[in-house]
Amino acid sequence: MTSLVEHPRRLRVVDPVTGEHRADYEIADDAAVRAAVSRAREAAGWWAGLDARQRRRHLLAYKAAVAGGIEELAGIVRSETGKSLAGAQLEVMLAVEHLDWAARHAARVLRRRSVPSGLLAFNQAASVEYVPYGVVGVIGPWNYPVYTPMGAVSHALAAGNAVVFKPSEFTPGVGVWLAERWHELFPDHPVLQVVTGDGTTGAALCRASVDKIAFTGSAATGRAVMAACAESLTPVVIEGGGKDALIVTADADLDAAARAAVFGGLGNAGQTCAGVERVYVERSVYQPFLATLTELARQVRPGAEPDAPYGPMTTPTQPDVVRRHVTDALDRGARAVVGDVDSVRPPFVEPVVLTDVPEDSAAVTEETFGPVLVVNPVADADEAVRRTNATSYGLSGSIFTRDRRRGLALAGRLRAGAVSVNSVLGYAGVPSLPFGGVGDSGFGRVHGADGLREFSRARSVTWQRFRPLIEVMTLQPSASAMKRSLVMFAWRHGRR
Repeated sequence: MTSLVEHPRRLRVVDPVTGEHRADYEIADDAAVRAAVSRAREAAGWWAGLDARQRRRHLLAYKAAVAGGIEELAGIVRSETGKSLAGAQLEVMLAVEHLDWAARHAARVLRRRSVPSGLLAFNQAASVEYVPYGVVGVIGPWNYPVYTPMGAVSHALAAGNAVVFKPSEFTPGVGVWLAERWHELFPDHPVLQVVTGDGTTGAALCRASVDKIAFTGSAATGRAVMAACAESLTPVVIEGGGKDALIVTADADLDAAARAAVFGGLGNAGQTCAGVERVYVERSVYQPFLATLTELARQVRPGAEPDAPYGPMTTPTQPDVVRRHVTDALDRGARAVVGDVDSVRPPFVEPVVLTDVPEDSAAVTEETFGPVLVVNPVADADEAVRRTNATSYGLSGSIFTRDRRRGLALAGRLRAGAVSVNSVLGYAGVPSLPFGGVGDSGFGRVHGADGLREFSRARSVTWQRFRPLIEVMTLQPSASAMKRSLVMFAWRHGRR
């Protein structure tokens, strides 16, 4: 079990499997956080003052440094989270792809562009431009300690902001490593800094006069972050987890759908906010799908080896959550076709597949964040959509069907920020796509053009080309000017 012991102003991080002491880190207090933000404020002036080509060159140099250290960084991820080596390496590769895209496309996405003035302001030329906020605070999670926070870090940097990054208290070494690579390249310009610590450090960052906060974590903690930021009207981006579903239609490739469910539900020990926790299968293909899924899931065993399918639970409390959800489901009539309550053997949890699970049980309504799949039959795709949307979360979803048009139509009906058809997490490797959720899954976006604009302020600019033919934008417009304007108004907007 991963454990983290707090000493006076120190974090003592241990191996998630062996309990071996790994490292100690400071718990940054209010003064330390404010000092970091002050340094970032000064560095932000230098960074924003560079032209887009210079920022791109610097970001690509940073990208190369991160990519060149993939083995070292993946090793730190593995030592702090316990995930497989391949999982840690894939996480770094995906993060680098998004960093590369942000660096190469920021100039095009954020450049000033002309917009139509309209008839009323025909004498005005108009444009919109995007300018940096200044200093962005990023509070990262422990389940994907590189990929997830780097989505915000990369796009905030590419948009011209300085960043103060507070990694999870369970993965501080990852954040320190990322900041050190920047410092090695640009020691005189702390555009990217890290502050390590626990929840008090995150709260201090929210109150340290940053210009925006990007947070990933539970919906409950997201609300606390919003409350702290509301004190100073600091805008926020929130990614608050998910309870994502996979829909299997009668015409789907059942083997592919079952493999995807295993990957999305068991990968990273089920600790994936946009993974698969629920599966809804049309009744006509339910039994063959369940048989295939059961066979695949029974072959999976977690372990501490680098090549294990998945590793331990990362935090000490998560196995108890998994046990509670499985117990509740079974007590209320669900059937376990793979595993059961005894599959929870901290620090590992073996695969659990539940079926006939009541829709109001904790395993259906709450985020389990463990290697547990709830597989329920439905009459048709319409019922699958209704059940998928009957949750407070809305992060992502998956649909398996051989009919592309039908798949896209079903995707359009899901209350989710991202949908994959005939895959799970398909969008994660597409840097041009935005990512974010609705409801308890949060709001705001990272990645893609929307992610770049998320960390920019839109500024509108007009310049008068000539005096208006009808002068109404004045303290006392003439009667004739108002008469002609009203005639034009009625002609434009009053006709049926």
